[in-house]
Amino acid sequence: MIGPGTGVRVYLACGVTDIRKGIEGLAGLAQDQLRQKPTGGAVFAFGGRKGDRVKLLYWDGQGFCLYYKVLEHGRFPWPNVGDGAVRLTSAQRAML
Repeated sequence: MIGPGTGVRVYLACGVTDIRKGIEGLAGLAQDQLRQKPTGGAVFAFGGRKGDRVKLLYWDGQGFCLYYKVLEHGRFPWPNVGDGAVRLTSAQRAML
């Protein structure tokens, strides 16, 4: 898989995101809710209502990359809005 290198910052949008949003909508959420520049080189992760879907938004320097994963079985463990800041382990980042 082609993607960001090691040491990249990953921001999780806690709570539920409307997973139907595309690049423009997710970039807006990264800027408005997460208070981060969407073109800053970080990965932004958004989880769906059922917990079985995740979208990752990443600026590669030339344009946005949007990764979409749907689990056949199981759910992604996703923090709620009230959980505050969440730090991912290197193993959790690798799974994303």
